[in-house]
Amino acid sequence: MDLVAVFKALGHPTRLAILGWLKDPESFPPQDQPAGEVGVCLKHIQARAEVSQSTASQFMAILQRAGLVTCTRIGQWSHYSRNERAIEALGQKVTLSI
Repeated sequence: MDLVAVFKALGHPTRLAILGWLKDPESFPPQDQPAGEVGVCLKHIQARAEVSQSTASQFMAILQRAGLVTCTRIGQWSHYSRNERAIEALGQKVTLSI
């Protein structure tokens, strides 16, 4: 895990908020597939963050490259979930590093 990439990803308040929101995927509007199973559709993340589609896509790409979220494609839609395993490992790594 690249700690610099992770902390850069978390360094933007909206990206940090998105990661927090994804902790409760059922808090987003209903989708065709349950958010707890496939993740939250980008359009719902975009709406809650009040950003453009391209900005939301960039935010999610940064979080994904840092390993903090995973993406599931369903047709033309991207659905995002927290990578709980990576987030737990991050907590352990930070605890051991300081």
